Amino acid sequence: MGQLGTFLPFILMFVVIYFFMIMPQQKKLKKEKEFEAGLKVGDKIVTKSGFHGKITELNDATAVIETMSGKLKIEKSAISLEMSAALNKKA
Repeated sequence: MGQLGTFLPFILMFVVIYFFMIMPQQKKLKKEKEFEAGLKVGDKIVTKSGFHGKITELNDATAVIETMSGKLKIEKSAISLEMSAALNKKA
């Protein structure tokens, strides 16, 4: 019982870290993957670097977006879930 008492604080710390840090991050990654998979031509998006545009072409890992200044080829992972959702909520 003495051994368990010395390891109990470490076990509790790990449990707390898991529920407050690891689990929410896994949920966020899952949401982002679902968002990337659900993208389609014509969607209005915002990239993580702040470019606003409309998707004109989609490939497995890349997307071509049309902006006011031309077309850009970007990685799908560069599209921001939060900022795109906010943009589409306004419109």
